[in-house]
Amino acid sequence: MEEHPPLPIPGPDAGPAADALRDAAALLRPSERLVILVGAYGSGKTEVAVNMALQLARSGRAVQLADLDLVNPYFRSREAQRVMERAGVRVVVPPGAQAFADLPIVLPEIRGLLTPPKDTVSVLDVGGDDVGARVLSSFRPVLDEGAYALWQVVNGNRPFTSTVEGCLALRAGLELASRLRVTGLVGNTHLTDETSLETVLAGNQLVGAVSRASSLPVRAITAPATIAGEIDVHRLAGPLLRLERHMLPPWLGHARSNTGTDFAARPTPIGVPPPLSLPPSRGDPHGSRPD
Repeated sequence: MEEHPPLPIPGPDAGPAADALRDAAALLRPSERLVILVGAYGSGKTEVAVNMALQLARSGRAVQLADLDLVNPYFRSREAQRVMERAGVRVVVPPGAQAFADLPIVLPEIRGLLTPPKDTVSVLDVGGDDVGARVLSSFRPVLDEGAYALWQVVNGNRPFTSTVEGCLALRAGLELASRLRVTGLVGNTHLTDETSLETVLAGNQLVGAVSRASSLPVRAITAPATIAGEIDVHRLAGPLLRLERHMLPPWLGHARSNTGTDFAARPTPIGVPPPLSLPPSRGDPHGSRPD
């Protein structure tokens, strides 16, 4: 297996803020300024992209993020635009109502993100599977080997990435569609709000096996911030990345996430039918659904 130099990890933490700073410092090597996140549908790459951008910005890095998910109108990083901009992240998305359009819009500004200044990190959040990764092929002529980090996000609880063979097959499809080479792995096995310590450790074991089979380094193992303190980082195949949940389903119209996104006020993506609204059950003044 190819040897990779260890990533720098700061000293002992002094609370959640220090944890986030340590995570950010361990994420990138000094020469890495363009990080592209790809993976299967439901792998959680958007949550990883948003958290990564926020933590890098809070650690003092200049960060810009582009939402390149042209496939799925839900769970796109643009949903967390307000919280990222408050943290100093430059977010590149279509303007106005087009931000929520189910349309293949690639902004001219994206090309500028491919060659960020020396003191800036660009993060590209790409759509799921080989279909979503295909947009990257148009950028291949301006991307030299070594000029980018392309990380495959792995959720072992998805149907086609629950085995080493499935993850390797997806990698091949992603590389063929994007015309780029996957350079690292992110273990992001989760069950949304039901994610437990056992879930994270099982995912760590899977991505470690994928790493050994592919000679790709594990660039991060994610865990919800609520349980990250329970994890022995020495058992992980890569640096720990604590995740705060910013992406919420748009059909939770009553909810207002900690990202500041008002889902009740957000327009339904163009070309996508609105969520089904059930009438109140008989005799139920609050409109709750019957069991």
